[in-house]
Amino acid sequence: MGALLASLALPGCVASKKYDDLRARQSATEQAKTEAERQNRQNVAELKKAGDELTRLRLQNRRLTDDSTETGRNLARTRQLYEQLTDSYDRLLKNSDRTLANKTTDYNKVAQDLARREAELGELDQSLKKSRADIDRLNQDLTAREAKLGELQKALAEKDRAVDALKASVSNALRGFKGTELQVEMRNGKVYVSLSEQLLFKTGSTKVDPKGQDALRQLATVLQQQPDVNVVVEGHTDNVPFSRAVGAMTDNWDLSVLRATEIARLLTTGGVAPERVTASGRSQYVPVAPNSSPESKALNRRTEIILTPKLNELFKILDSNSAGK
Repeated sequence: MGALLASLALPGCVASKKYDDLRARQSATEQAKTEAERQNRQNVAELKKAGDELTRLRLQNRRLTDDSTETGRNLARTRQLYEQLTDSYDRLLKNSDRTLANKTTDYNKVAQDLARREAELGELDQSLKKSRADIDRLNQDLTAREAKLGELQKALAEKDRAVDALKASVSNALRGFKGTELQVEMRNGKVYVSLSEQLLFKTGSTKVDPKGQDALRQLATVLQQQPDVNVVVEGHTDNVPFSRAVGAMTDNWDLSVLRATEIARLLTTGGVAPERVTASGRSQYVPVAPNSSPESKALNRRTEIILTPKLNELFKILDSNSAGK
């Protein structure tokens, strides 16, 4: 019985199992379908995405192609410009080489000229230093000379004052004599006392008349008070020659000298130191008027007493200037 039940139940179990298998397969199939549909949708989406990407890439490719074409044109232009620049550079380089050679020559010339000018400048600098040293010495010498000149001017001024004072003293002492007989004047920084023959001598004589002796005494008195005055007595005659010798006199030289000596003797007798007095004769050779008339000849027959202040200080200054040269 049990076995019968078991045999009856066995087909039913088998059918149930198949059913379950079928159901399992169906479920798996549905799941596979669902997965396949999902996968399909995913594939479609990816395909669309790939299509969009392809479209984008095609657009990009087209742009790149266009850019490549433009770049090619630019490249061609750039190459052409490069070639032009290369040619220009080559030409410039050649010109530069020539210019550089010329410039080098010019530079050498300039360098030589500069060296020569530097040498000249050195010489000029040495010359300038020497000139400055010379100028310094000249300035020192000029300063010393200016000082000497000041001393000389002072001495000359003192001499002029002394001569003026001497002239005034002599003129005052001899103011009692006539103007035609006696004249006092200044010439060349000296006092000239000119005494006519009429005042001093008779014609052909060497002895002074009393009136002339009086004038000489008064002059000697003034000269005694002027110890720094040198006295030169000059005798002068006209051009009338001697008709015959008179004693020791044979011509106008003798007459002029003897008259000067006589006057010098009277001055020293009157108190003038002999070492201050010099007697000289000038004969007829220093006239003051033409010997063409008796009046002119009378003017030439004269004795000049030349009074010169001693210039010892002045001579010292001049000597020191000469020694300093």
